[in-house]
Amino acid sequence: MDIQNSDYQSFFGEVKTKIREAQYKALKAVNKELIQLYWELGKMIVERQTQFGWGKSIIENLSKDLQTEFPNQNGFGRSNLEYMKLFYLEYQGDTISQPMVGEIGWTHNVIIIRKCKTAEERKFYMLHTKKFGWTKNVLIHQIERKAFEMYLTNQTNFDQLLPENYAHQAHLAVKDHYSFDFLDLADEYSERELEEALVKNIRKFLIEMGSAFTFVGNQFCVKVAGNEYFIDLLLFHRKLKCLVAIELKIDEFKPEYKGKMEFYLSILNDKYKEEGENEAIGIIICKEKDRTIVEYSFKNAVYPIGVSTYNTTSLLPEQFKGLLPSPEEISQRLQDLENII
Repeated sequence: MDIQNSDYQSFFGEVKTKIREAQYKALKAVNKELIQLYWELGKMIVERQTQFGWGKSIIENLSKDLQTEFPNQNGFGRSNLEYMKLFYLEYQGDTISQPMVGEIGWTHNVIIIRKCKTAEERKFYMLHTKKFGWTKNVLIHQIERKAFEMYLTNQTNFDQLLPENYAHQAHLAVKDHYSFDFLDLADEYSERELEEALVKNIRKFLIEMGSAFTFVGNQFCVKVAGNEYFIDLLLFHRKLKCLVAIELKIDEFKPEYKGKMEFYLSILNDKYKEEGENEAIGIIICKEKDRTIVEYSFKNAVYPIGVSTYNTTSLLPEQFKGLLPSPEEISQRLQDLENII
């Protein structure tokens, strides 16, 4: 029987998809079983130490015996058994994070329990690791850059100006603070020098902005009534399906920056937005900002804008403790995040 090439290629594509889906499901099943095993081992260690008053030496002894009994199986080293114990102790009463631990790998779980202190913070990084397939190094980077705090404290007017589900997605796209510590800038520099340095390091810049951003251009020219105006950076967000205008400022946020951004967004929506795209959003990235001034500037805003800060050194931004929402608000925002992801 004669097989048409196009028909066969379509058939072969379907077969490959089925195989890959099955492989993925098998890997997920194996991972869940492994996490469950480590949970049970951690529980047994804790219970026996309590029951018999055993000290730390029991873990050393158990590790040696397990490695002798299962010489070709990894995961029974002393440090890993310590993590199993910590894993059980940290999550045994955690109704927020415990249901999700089997959705990510063991190494990611270890990083999260070591570096994150609250159930809400852990849930945030679990959700993102699961959704975006973060590697170990990416996860560590995001934790060290305080992605959780930046998500909770970002200043935007999205809730007031965007539909509910779209607003939640937009919140994820804008951080309160960006770290541009990969730039090699002098102590003093101009806005143009900052922009050019970001473009030269476009890959690192887009990683810092977020995985869904793509680069459209810098000094993007928009024309109105015969006049030309230039947007510092223009990106496109694939999940939001909208243009994102970025203005860079090397000083503190000023209310007039909001007006200029709204002017740009109005032009982008009227002249450059393609059919099927959502309305553009703006991000004003300043060296510093007074949060109260930002809030007052947003009171009469008509376009969705976020105001963020940045640094160009390896120093982390100031702690966010005093800026975090109430526990109830944090819980609600994480629930919204889970529904989106």
